[in-house]
Amino acid sequence: MKALVTCLALWFTPFLACASGEKVCLIKINGAIGPATASYISRSIGEAQSQNAQCLIIQLNTPGGLLDSTQVIVQKLLASPVPVVVYVAPIGATATSAGCFITLAASVAAMAPATTIGAAHPVMIGGASRAATARNPTTR
Repeated sequence: MKALVTCLALWFTPFLACASGEKVCLIKINGAIGPATASYISRSIGEAQSQNAQCLIIQLNTPGGLLDSTQVIVQKLLASPVPVVVYVAPIGATATSAGCFITLAASVAAMAPATTIGAAHPVMIGGASRAATARNPTTR
């Protein structure tokens, strides 16, 4: 009998959450990270807080972007009064370079099947990595 009550309680929990007016906010980032992205995420955190949302979900698909914008986003995520979930999606999406740092700064990080994360290294204009430049002093 106790198991039946527990199962019923778990079954109705999502419905009770919806009935009590709990809210989750969702934004989607699909493309390079830049100043507009940093501003969008900052505004979204503020909006989620003003709506008393349980969390802000950022659906992320990015090849990376600007370091300055990434730093602003990471600072906003770490200081957010609302928990932030970064969800790398849809299937086939990536969170590389700046996307990796953003995902790691979230309260919760999740990935859809067949998604990738990583390749977090600085790239200089022209495509040479700093590590490669350091090994070959003749490269400018």
